Amino acid sequence: MGLLRYGDSAAFTEIYNRFWDKLFSVAVNKLDGDLELAEELVQDIFLDVWQRRKTLAITGKLSAYLATAMKYKVIDSRIKRKRAKDFLQNAALYPPIADTSTEEQLSFDELRDRLAALVKELPRKCRLVYTLSKEAGFSQKEIARRLNISEKTVESHLSRAMKLLRAGLQHIFIFFLF
Repeated sequence: MGLLRYGDSAAFTEIYNRFWDKLFSVAVNKLDGDLELAEELVQDIFLDVWQRRKTLAITGKLSAYLATAMKYKVIDSRIKRKRAKDFLQNAALYPPIADTSTEEQLSFDELRDRLAALVKELPRKCRLVYTLSKEAGFSQKEIARRLNISEKTVESHLSRAMKLLRAGLQHIFIFFLF
């Protein structure tokens, strides 16, 4: 393991050649003859050993470490298979939900465009106050200071803007409800 820790590929190749067949044989037996999955799990173990070579601290025999790693890979594999099987069985019980994301996006785009058009139609001061508040995120106090008007006037402009926008969007909201 010492040479492997320093990235010696010959040491890794030796470990690979020495243990690959044994691990593969154990995996095939534990996985009811699934050769592809057994090979994948063995490869995963060796890939993990190579990737963790600098930090891997094996205190006992390497063969025992690899056997334990294979045991846990097989357990994880069985759990994943069971979950996949359960998922497929449950999915068969429920009809698929229609994907309306494109329709929703188009509706959202229409709503956003309509709102932008309505904002453009607001009276100049009202539009400015609305934009500073809702789009730029300024507080009413900041808007009043920037525009040199009272906070009450800012509140009045915002109230008027919201009333006009609500009225302009009302037909769209009714359309979405039905």
